[in-house]
Amino acid sequence: MSELILKPGTVHREALRIAGERVHRDQVIEVTYPYTGEVIATVPKATLDDVRKAYSVARAYKSKLTRYERYKILMRAGEIIASRLDEISRVITYESGLSRKDSLYEVGRASDVLLFAANQALVDDGQVFSCDLTHHGKSRKVYTLREPLQGVITAITPFNHPLNQVIHKVAPAVATNNRMVLKPSEKTPLSAFVLADILYEAGLPPPMLSVITGDPREIADEMLTNPDVDLVTFTGGVPIGKYIAAKAVYKRQILELGGNDPIIVMEDADIEEAATLAASGSYKNSGQRCTAIKRMLVHESVADRFVDLLVQKTLGIKHGDPMDPATDVGTVIDEEAATHFKSVVDDAIAAGAKLLHGNVQRGALYSPTVLDRVQPEMKVVKHETFGPVSPVIRFKDIEEAIRISNGTAFGLSSSVCTNRLDYITRFVSELNVGSVNVREVPGYRLELTPFGGIKDSGLGYKEGVLEAMKSFCNTKTYSLPW
Repeated sequence: MSELILKPGTVHREALRIAGERVHRDQVIEVTYPYTGEVIATVPKATLDDVRKAYSVARAYKSKLTRYERYKILMRAGEIIASRLDEISRVITYESGLSRKDSLYEVGRASDVLLFAANQALVDDGQVFSCDLTHHGKSRKVYTLREPLQGVITAITPFNHPLNQVIHKVAPAVATNNRMVLKPSEKTPLSAFVLADILYEAGLPPPMLSVITGDPREIADEMLTNPDVDLVTFTGGVPIGKYIAAKAVYKRQILELGGNDPIIVMEDADIEEAATLAASGSYKNSGQRCTAIKRMLVHESVADRFVDLLVQKTLGIKHGDPMDPATDVGTVIDEEAATHFKSVVDDAIAAGAKLLHGNVQRGALYSPTVLDRVQPEMKVVKHETFGPVSPVIRFKDIEEAIRISNGTAFGLSSSVCTNRLDYITRFVSELNVGSVNVREVPGYRLELTPFGGIKDSGLGYKEGVLEAMKSFCNTKTYSLPW
């Protein structure tokens, strides 16, 4: 397979993948390199007929792949990705503006997803129930087995992890013998095409995966309401997620809608460790992660020291040219996003917050930024600021920390820095979130483990390879005399 080589000054012309067939269209969407604004590629605007064909072909195809064959396809795809690490990392950086450090890390995570999905494909997760459990029971056994969905899975992914968000939906679908039609973000679609081609090369029957790009206003409703669709899995913003929930009537829905994750630093915490976690959790991936640290809640007795250390660590973050191997933080997704971050920080400063570092914008570049004396009602922390901003909120005691943490519409993840078991048990019990990480960033997890949130962070259904595979199956129950 030929490599996808992107170079400034040249424009790569991409095609749809409709059951593996490459389809070009005259109407295209331009993909730009956020650092320079240059057009690096075009992708087709799919027509409604293209979308309907993708679903029709997928629905008609019934995969007969064995568990072992699915395992081999996923493992082989992982080997191919590992052999093309540098190339795929460059694709991610060019389409997203993420630093090479971040894009290399993302490709590594993608290999983990494939490994876990491959291994889970080998696991027979059926159950057995004996029926002689009550006085009116019988000598029978009830068995369960999991089957792929009758219809097709629609997958819609965001820009912030161009490869990993896609592979978290595609790999479990392959592992469970399902068929999927994928629409990646029109801002970062190239990695999805690379992944599809790698899976085809690894032996995936092409009708099991189609990749569609286009104007969401033109094709999204068809992807939500097409009669061949059984399930919609979406990661992205709350307004679109709620639109999907209302539009995709009688389709199963898995909605992962972002977060406003805190790090909570108690008075007994290791402040050096807490500041290190805070900087990493706030700035990695240019702050564009649903599990990025968006709020830093710090006990007032240790806040001055924490803030000093946080500023020191922020000063050590190199931001700029995403292709420079030394760069820690590249651009955000586009100039519009960077302008928004500067605006909400400016609003916080005007309302009394203290700017300690950053808040410098140049195009899609937005510098790592530290704000102190932030109040919970300020927009920069009340809503999700999806960029490299570190807002510090000071609190008096654990009751106030829990109240502030729970005081937004989101409930995805959290980080708590303390060594006191009584604090830890209260946080685990009382924080209204999907996960609590003690002395670790909110986003820590294995690609296998359950992941997801509540409230405006999602419907409570979990992602992660294991949970996604469960969601992508029908459970059939049967009984036999025994």
